[in-house]
Amino acid sequence: MNVALSLGSNLGDRLQNLRTARARLAGLAEVRVLLGSRVYETEPVDVLPEYAAARFLNAALLVDCQATLEQLAAECHAIEEELGRTRTVERNAPRIIDLDIIFAGALQVNSQVLSVPHPRWATRRFVLAPLADIAPDAVLPGETRTVAEVLLALPPGPEVTMFAIDWS
Repeated sequence: MNVALSLGSNLGDRLQNLRTARARLAGLAEVRVLLGSRVYETEPVDVLPEYAAARFLNAALLVDCQATLEQLAAECHAIEEELGRTRTVERNAPRIIDLDIIFAGALQVNSQVLSVPHPRWATRRFVLAPLADIAPDAVLPGETRTVAEVLLALPPGPEVTMFAIDWS
């Protein structure tokens, strides 16, 4: 099944963090990377004032995944921990790496541990810009517009600028 993943980093060597996470994902037996977006530098969203200057690098991957979504989510969490991410109670705190499942074909999952499609995908330019690079014509469950149309309909706001074309 085709799965879109969002990757973000705003601590340390941000681009290297994205590259390392991509390599770890590509190294999973049940995952094959199909497409990678460009890398975008983005303003943090919904963060405390002291974190406002910690800009993110964000990207997206389209992968073919033979694992369950729960298994893939667990693998993503393991990669985050391996790269040094520590989870805190503080929401949207700076992080070395953040890996999220954005969509998985037409599947919809709402459990205590996983929500697919990601519940805030359609409101976040930092998710939509990279996602539009790899799946502009995708129509996610619960939406009638394509990813590209959702991106174009967003109001102006947090800045998203291209940072790198090739990050493999």
